[in-house]
Parts: sequence; C-alpha cells; structure tokens
Amino acid sequence: MSRINTNIASLIGSRILNNNTMELNKSLEKLSTGLRINRGSDDPAGLIASENLRKQIRGTDTAVKNAERAATITSTAEGALQEVSSMLLDVQSLLGEVANKGGMSSEEIDANQLQVDSIINSIDRIANATEFAGIKLLNGNLDYTTSGAVSGSGFAEVQINSAKLIDGATMTVNVEVTSGASAGHAVLSGSNLSDAMTIQIGSNRGTTELTFAASSTDASAIASAINAVKEITGVSATETSASASTFSLESIDFGSDAYVSVTVTSGQANNVGAMEFKQTAGGTIIGDNSEYKDLGHDVEATVNGASATGNGKKLTIRTAVLDAEIDLTNSAAENSGNVDFAITGGGSDFSLGADVTAIGLEPVGIKSVVASKLGNTTDGFLNTLKSGSTNSLKSTNLITAQNILSSAIKDITGLRGRLGNFQKNTLETTMNSLRITKENLAAAESAVRDTDFASETSKLTRSQILVQSATSVLAQANFSPQSVLSLLG
Repeated sequence: MSRINTNIASLIGSRILNNNTMELNKSLEKLSTGLRINRGSDDPAGLIASENLRKQIRGTDTAVKNAERAATITSTAEGALQEVSSMLLDVQSLLGEVANKGGMSSEEIDANQLQVDSIINSIDRIANATEFAGIKLLNGNLDYTTSGAVSGSGFAEVQINSAKLIDGATMTVNVEVTSGASAGHAVLSGSNLSDAMTIQIGSNRGTTELTFAASSTDASAIASAINAVKEITGVSATETSASASTFSLESIDFGSDAYVSVTVTSGQANNVGAMEFKQTAGGTIIGDNSEYKDLGHDVEATVNGASATGNGKKLTIRTAVLDAEIDLTNSAAENSGNVDFAITGGGSDFSLGADVTAIGLEPVGIKSVVASKLGNTTDGFLNTLKSGSTNSLKSTNLITAQNILSSAIKDITGLRGRLGNFQKNTLETTMNSLRITKENLAAAESAVRDTDFASETSKLTRSQILVQSATSVLAQANFSPQSVLSLLG
C-alpha cells in the first residue's frame, strides 16, 4: 500500500470490531437480565406478543385475587347465615312446644315467647352487623333494587339472584305468559242430593272423608262442609247454582303438583238423583264413575325471550345475564299476556376474568335477612311472631306462624345453598382454571422473551473470540502504513 491518508484495511477492521463489540454487548445484556428481548429493536414482533402476554398474566393474577376475596366474602356471609339457620330451628322447637297447649302452662308459653323475641332480635342484629371491609352483607345492601315489581303489576314477589347490569344500566325484564297456570278443578251436581253418602276430598295437601246423612244434603251443605276442612285438604268449594244443586271445587295450590280428587266411598255416584261429575278439560272420571280427579297446570312463559321453568304460578329463569325467581299474581299467571318490571341497580359484581368484560363479570345478589324480610307476603313475616304481634306464640295463629317459620327457613337455606354453589362451582373452579391459565401464559411469555442461556453463552464465546480477533487485525491494519516510511530512505 502506497497511500497513508486513507487506510481502507483499518476502516474495515474498525467496522467489524464495532459490530462484534455490539454483538458481545448484546449477549452480555441478555445474560445479565435473563431476557432475550430488552428493547423493541431486539425483536419488534416478539415484543408485541410478549407485552400482550404480560397483560394477560397481570390480569389473570388480579382475577385470582378477586376470586379469593369473593370466596372470603361469601364465607363470611354464609357463616353468619349458618347461625341464623340454627336460631330458626330453635324457634321451630319452641313453636312445636307451644302448639301442645294441653300440656303447657301460661308461664311456660311466656318463657318460650321471651326466647322467640330474643332470637328475632339476634337475627336482626346479625343481619345488620355482618360485614366485610366495611361492606354490610346481610342487611339488603347487596340486594337488587327493582321498579314496577309490585302486585298491581302482576307480580306477587320477585327475587333477583343475579343480574348483569353493564355499566350500571337498567335491565327491563319482560314476562310473556304463553299458557296460564291453573289449579285442580272439579264441578259436581245432582238433581237430588238427599241420599246418604260419604265422599273423600283430597289434594296434594291432604285428604279427608265427609259423611252426609240422608235427607240433609244439598249443594250448599256439601260446599260448607268441604270449606270447613280446607286447611286439611287444600280444597275450597263454591256453590255455583243452588237451583241446579251445582258446586265447584278448586285446589288452593296451582300447578302440575296440585290436584282435586273426589271419591264417593258410599252412596250412588254419577247418576241422576245422586252426585254427578261434570268432566272438565284435563279431568278424568276413574273406575266405576265413583272417582274424579283433575290436575292443575304450571304456568308457561318466556322471560326476555328465554324459556322459563314454571312451577305453579312461579317462574325460574337462569341465563348468563339473569337469574331470578318470579311469583306471579293469580290474574297474571292464569291469563296469557305480558307484564314488565325493571332492575334498577344493586347486587355485587365480582370480576373473575383477565379483562374487565361482561363475560368475566359474575354478579351476586344477597337479600336482606332481617326478620321483617323473612317469610312470605301471603302469611306474613318472621317479626310477626314477636310479643304482641299477630302471630305470637300466645295468639291463635300457630299454623300461620308455622307457615311463616317454614318460609323463613326456606329463605335462609336457599340463600346459603346459592352462596355455597357460587363459591364451589364458580369461584373455586374459576381460581383453578385461572391458575392453570397463568402457568400456560407464563410459559408462552418465557418462550418469547426469556434468554436461552445455553444458546446465548455460545454466542457470547463466539463474540468474545471475534472481538479479540478483530482487535488484533485492526492493530495490524493500523501498523501497515508505516511500511511507506522505507521508501523515504
């Protein structure tokens, strides 16, 4: 080489040394951080995939924590409900003792009533005191609020178990009755009911026999006798035509489990001059025309277009966005048509997904368990069993009190079962699934972003050798121009 101003060999050696040094530095950085991708230039597409996976991992971590917190909340509520359930069973024992009035003194009844009062006060205290992180759980704070779900609108009672109210929006619930509910029904008549006879009246509630003497029986007397025992049989009677000696029977309950049966056990049946069964739709005359039975029908309806399960006048709907139990009034349940109400708010939402979406949202409603909310609208509520109230132990309404207590126990056990189902079949399964998902996401993210140490150490060794080699070559390239000096003598 005879030129010294531009050392091409040195420039080439310098460039290669810089490249090898950069590769060496990258290897050192990857090995020191444990990451293959430290900046976007390392792998732009891989960085995008890795960040998306990291987002999912972080969301999954949060969802697991949310599920664990939800499980703690439901456990807290269920523990308090367990104590309420135990106290209601104590009331059952006290009520059963008082019903044995022939063997109970007035002082003993007063003592039992005192215990009932204390238990009801304790139930109210538990309902108002049970909380988690300052959130009241059993006082109705987590129950859903509705608008238009009143008796005059066709609804006897509405219980919303869960509803997905997206961003606080109101949910309109439309109930369309396609086939009305009915009770068991029978029509009996006879031009001359003066013959002595014994009939058996029954329904799903019970059965009893009534005996009528000769020359003392007419439709009015038969109807009155049947009504006198309707608390036992669950069947009421109405005289529809005195002149034609016709009367109708109807079960108190509605639905396929309800029925009316009439059996003439002695005396003539279904003959002119005795008792005659007027066959109705669904009714069946059995045997030798001495027995008649008619079954009721469950209401058939859709709720927001989805088919609901009918049981008597009650509808149950369970979809991804709505879980509700709806009791219709007689008029709404018996006739086809539409009735509406709105869910305006309330409930408790738990986010169990990696992202905040409607799919990952699990809503739960917890009704109030104060004594004034346990029971039913027909018989009354638990607070009416207190001293001085309509259904206290000193009243004559012990059967009504039993109905109220049974309904209250059903409310509590139903709520406990629903919370237990939510914890076991939603929260626990979700936590298991999320943990497995996190493992797979972490493995995928690691494959994209983490350093393969075996491969990277090989690259490091190669880069170290190349840097040393390039340094040596560059030194020789820088020394080569000095050979020109020999030309100067």
